[in-house]
Amino acid sequence: MIQTRLRQISLLLFAIVIGFVAFFQMFERTTGGFPTNYAISLGIVTALYLVLWALTIRFQPYASQSIMPCVLLLNAIGTMMIARIDHAKDTAVGFRQLLWAAAALVICGALIVALQDYRILRRFSYVSMVVGLILLLSPMIPGLGIDINGASVWIKIPFTNSTVQPAEFAKLFLAFFFAAYLFDHRDQLAVGGKKFLGIQLPRIKDLGPIIIIWGVSMGVLIIQHDLGTSLMFFAMFVAMLYVSTGRKSWIVIGLLAFAGGAVAASSIFSHVGARVDAWLHPFDNTLYNQEFGGSYQIVNGLFGLASGGLAGTGLGQGHPDITPFANSDYIYASVGEELGLAGILAVLMLYLIIIASGFITAMKIKDGFGKLLASGLVFTMAFQVFTVVGGITLVIPLTGLTMPYMAAGGSSLIANYVLAALLVVISNAANKPEPSTDLSETFQYEALAALRDHELKERGVR
Repeated sequence: MIQTRLRQISLLLFAIVIGFVAFFQMFERTTGGFPTNYAISLGIVTALYLVLWALTIRFQPYASQSIMPCVLLLNAIGTMMIARIDHAKDTAVGFRQLLWAAAALVICGALIVALQDYRILRRFSYVSMVVGLILLLSPMIPGLGIDINGASVWIKIPFTNSTVQPAEFAKLFLAFFFAAYLFDHRDQLAVGGKKFLGIQLPRIKDLGPIIIIWGVSMGVLIIQHDLGTSLMFFAMFVAMLYVSTGRKSWIVIGLLAFAGGAVAASSIFSHVGARVDAWLHPFDNTLYNQEFGGSYQIVNGLFGLASGGLAGTGLGQGHPDITPFANSDYIYASVGEELGLAGILAVLMLYLIIIASGFITAMKIKDGFGKLLASGLVFTMAFQVFTVVGGITLVIPLTGLTMPYMAAGGSSLIANYVLAALLVVISNAANKPEPSTDLSETFQYEALAALRDHELKERGVR
């Protein structure tokens, strides 16, 4: 056990050392010294990570220990790059990001201690649905929601200049509801109907839930002008629906439904069509110089990735600040410019470790609700990573989603830290050893022997 704990803490310490070296090298090349405020903030965040590890060992002793070190390293790389862009633009987003990380770690620690049994979340399934929908639709409330860059997905905190993206928290509450609902109705949804092209379609009367979620997703796309959030929620529901029933027809129906809605929206609504045009013709002069909805950001991100080459320009030696929203939407391109192809492949590998740990947890756990919740949460993260990287590299149109743990923004950072903490809690239940089979057989044998002795006494044999 001691050797296992030493290996676990060594992963965390290794991630801490790499993060510190990255910050040190970047600051030495840009400012010529390590700023005091960053040194103090990094020390606090490091201490909180060590406290979180100790709490996990104490209250979730069988939890996966590979998730949080990867989260730490991704967060460190992202915050380091944000601080590097701050130096070029004379902003202070990176320091605020460290403060958000400290707050997220405190919340994670509270969850690790308080949430001993994740199954309690199933009791509040419909409450989670209501809270999730309120959060999702809150930017549409007049006077509360604000429009930034054509998307109405933020709300302003009263009496401050800060904003919150409630959809990041809505995905957690809706994941709780989806897992509970699909667990309770999996038998009805798994019943097949007629076959078409070798695929057994579901019954017509079972299409209600997916039609409702599709309608909500299209509403978000049309009213809030947010393709990414709309696609994320619908994809999460379809993925969890497939896990609960095992029927590929749900995936086919989901893909066709959203593709049809997106194509219709791109032809009807200009903001959706502009993103598709920028994706199809990014190097067109007209689109490149277009003030709103053009391809300037896409092309500059591609140039940044190309200039990074295999090993990158070096920390502090590139020009990632040229690309608009380089510290949020395009943080992946910024990392690719200064760390190169090797750096962004390492970043993807870290995400892959987290995602693999989540899916392994979903496969190992026997509780159906936990299986659906773990798979839904980890799929959401995987989907976000795919859409962001795909949009930056022109595989798919830009969606407006952010890279988990790396992009600037307190809402996204805290929500994804909570997601990681939930995966840790569920993995503890999945890895917990079962009672010894030999012991249970001994108890069973003793009970049968006692029962036989009692029967013999009643017959007068003894």
